[in-house]
Amino acid sequence: MAENKKSQEKNQEKSQANKSAKGPDKKANRRGAARLAAVQALYQMDIGGAGINDIFAEFESHWLGNEVEGDTYLPAEAAFFRDVVSGVVRDQAKLDPLIDDALSKGWPLKRIDAILRAVLRAGSYELEHRKDVPGRVVVSEYVDVAHAFVDGDETGMVNAVLDQIARQFRADEFVRG
Repeated sequence: MAENKKSQEKNQEKSQANKSAKGPDKKANRRGAARLAAVQALYQMDIGGAGINDIFAEFESHWLGNEVEGDTYLPAEAAFFRDVVSGVVRDQAKLDPLIDDALSKGWPLKRIDAILRAVLRAGSYELEHRKDVPGRVVVSEYVDVAHAFVDGDETGMVNAVLDQIARQFRADEFVRG
């Protein structure tokens, strides 16, 4: 019973994380929606084995900026969504060992829940390739995305792993003065 309530609360949080806000449609909100959609797409690809073209078609026609099960979702920046998803797919063989190195010993990426793998891969890709977004923003955004799916301990792990990776790719941004 408690498990079911916890699951319902997470679904409500996920829904709230992507629901449209009143007021102007800001680029940050569109990117946040794109990140959430990218993680969901990567998860679906990991679990269901769907191809990238099918995922793009499904998300762009049914999820991004549309109403799903009574919830209106923020319009996502489609180009950003496509970049993150296609970049993770293209660079996964490079990203996974990087994430493995940042994880605690004894917990390789393959032992991590699929949704957290998707969060870590997307965040790592963005840290390496999207220099237009500050590293601390990337880490914070993916911790927020993780909050939509998992509890505090796991989001702490996401924060720690992405922080380590950010310091590798963006050392200059993390120098303390």
